[in-house]
Amino acid sequence: MDLQERLNEVRSRIAAAERQAGRPAGSVQLVAVSKTFEADAIGPAIAAGQRLFGENRVQESQGKWPDLKSEHPDVELHLIGPLQSNKAADAVALFDVIETVDREKIARALAEEMKRQGRTPRLYVQVNTGLEPQKAGIAPEDAPGFVALCRDELGLSIDGLMCIPPAEENPGPHFALLAKLALKCSVEKLSMGMSGDYETAIAFGATSVRVGSAIFGAR
Repeated sequence: MDLQERLNEVRSRIAAAERQAGRPAGSVQLVAVSKTFEADAIGPAIAAGQRLFGENRVQESQGKWPDLKSEHPDVELHLIGPLQSNKAADAVALFDVIETVDREKIARALAEEMKRQGRTPRLYVQVNTGLEPQKAGIAPEDAPGFVALCRDELGLSIDGLMCIPPAEENPGPHFALLAKLALKCSVEKLSMGMSGDYETAIAFGATSVRVGSAIFGAR
């Protein structure tokens, strides 16, 4: 299959999962994860009508996305990898959505940069639902307090929550936990589900899924 066919298959499976879950058609957005792929590999996805893309690294994104975004101003770019505070200025300048706000230091750096640059990328808090020591994200029990701090003290609008369940575990309970936290935190967006489990995530209420290899092929 070529990229267009793979993209169409993912879109069809998302639509089927929406129907299966009794959710309205189009209620789940597809974020195509283009990390490690060059601009010439991303172009065909844009030509096929894909407009939401996810990248893991700020520096890598700076090498390919400014030109792509100037050619296609309706493209929306999501940062889905860990953010270091010394990259906050670059992230605010380039990304439309930052899904990996996971500690106070990053939240403060983003608040400062957003004020300085006059740009307001939408923000999600990353939750470490599996409490994995090697993985970024705030502990589930700390999420409501952290969202409140971002909103009340730093004046940040938090739109959603994001998680990456442990690879070796059933993702369903992790998605269920994130959905429950979203209600507690009064956020509407849930970024959860990747190439291997996005249909499960849709059943648990994902509003966006992050799919890379099923579209672009193996890295």
